[in-house]
Amino acid sequence: MFILDWLKIAVSWILVTFHGLFTAIGMDPASGWTWVLSIMGLVVVIRIALIPLFVRQIKSQRNLQLIQPQMKEIQKKYAGDREKQSQEMMKLYRETGTNPLASCLPIILQAPIFFALFSVLQGIAMYNVANPQSDAPGVFAWDQYFGLLPQAHSAEIFGVPLYGTFMNADETPNPTATRILAIILIICMTTTTFLTQRQLIVKNSAPDNPMVKQQKILLYVFPVIFAVSGINFPIGVLIYWFTTNLWSMGQQFWVIRNNPQPGTPAYDAKEARQRAKSAAKQLPAPPTDPGTEVSDTVSDNPARVQPKKQSRSQRKKK
Repeated sequence: MFILDWLKIAVSWILVTFHGLFTAIGMDPASGWTWVLSIMGLVVVIRIALIPLFVRQIKSQRNLQLIQPQMKEIQKKYAGDREKQSQEMMKLYRETGTNPLASCLPIILQAPIFFALFSVLQGIAMYNVANPQSDAPGVFAWDQYFGLLPQAHSAEIFGVPLYGTFMNADETPNPTATRILAIILIICMTTTTFLTQRQLIVKNSAPDNPMVKQQKILLYVFPVIFAVSGINFPIGVLIYWFTTNLWSMGQQFWVIRNNPQPGTPAYDAKEARQRAKSAAKQLPAPPTDPGTEVSDTVSDNPARVQPKKQSRSQRKKK
């Protein structure tokens, strides 16, 4: 809870900082779109901070792909001895600098931030019920920011407050609009989650990789989890998650295209692009002008005597 409190302060501080920046350039401070852009700014800050972990995740996935033959040998050699098999696997991980859990680090580290944002938006939603300043979330409890709490509470997009959820739509000014917007965002969130995972499996996984089977399970499990739990997420949280999914999909596409794992369809596509680029550089020589002498189009070579153009009468004599 202590760590979560600090995260709530950090999350809410980033929100009000972006809100102040957008207000300074002329946006309406009470508009829900100003707060939506602030949430998107929060996504950008968090994802930039997670780039080193994302690079580590990519390297770990590449190493796991490269050591697959050695892992299969260990599994085959120590098939009847689980303990020895685990020891040899750990030894292989140490020698190759591979961390099988590194691929989960970005998701694991985002979870506390996600819950902190959820708590901040829930605190904003409860403003009318629990008005005392001590119950305000994060920096909204500070005197210099407390005045933003009622403003954030009343901020709306398409007539829907950012604290509204599908389940508590009846408590919002426009229940129908709240449910419709929540459903649209839930669909967008689950679709981008599915497409991001599918992109990884289809383009950057070798056909014989044993981890593909697990990835295919997650391909359908994660969207179902988000779809079911999304009905309880505030609109602001759904916007956050949808935006971070778009960032993940774009970032993953760039990495897969430019740094794919060997033996994958993305790697073959990159090799094909490089071959096509090399072939394009070898352009054919420009055609010669029929009215010029051949010696003008061939590089000078003192050892060769270039034939010259003859007149029609000279050709007839021959």
